[in-house]
Amino acid sequence: MKLLLPLVLLASPAAAQEFLQFQSPTGNIHCYIATGDYAEARCDMIDLTPTFTRPPPNCEQDWGNAFTVGLRARKGELACVGDTAINRDSVVVGYGKTITLGGFDCSSEKTGMTCTNPAGHGFSIAKARQRLF
Repeated sequence: MKLLLPLVLLASPAAAQEFLQFQSPTGNIHCYIATGDYAEARCDMIDLTPTFTRPPPNCEQDWGNAFTVGLRARKGELACVGDTAINRDSVVVGYGKTITLGGFDCSSEKTGMTCTNPAGHGFSIAKARQRLF
């Protein structure tokens, strides 16, 4: 079942942007979908057993618990970030629900969170294992 949630609209001279934050029922996975100039789906995890043990190339910031996929990306990525997507006040997306915005889909399941771009590329993350595709 797809879930419709209120959006935050950000004014931009180039294009209107939408930004939606949400989290898993356990509160371990926090995500956002952004559209416009910086279109991406991203999820950060609080507690995980890392599947990836090497940082992204040239990464001098935090890595290992953040995952992203761009609108036209051919694969999800392990993110190198200096910020966080964690917002404990964000909307909880129940198991079996999907958030859709700007061509991105993020599905919440008991087995974790999966986010994809319009071409079906993205990531699937859970406490025990993370996968990029």
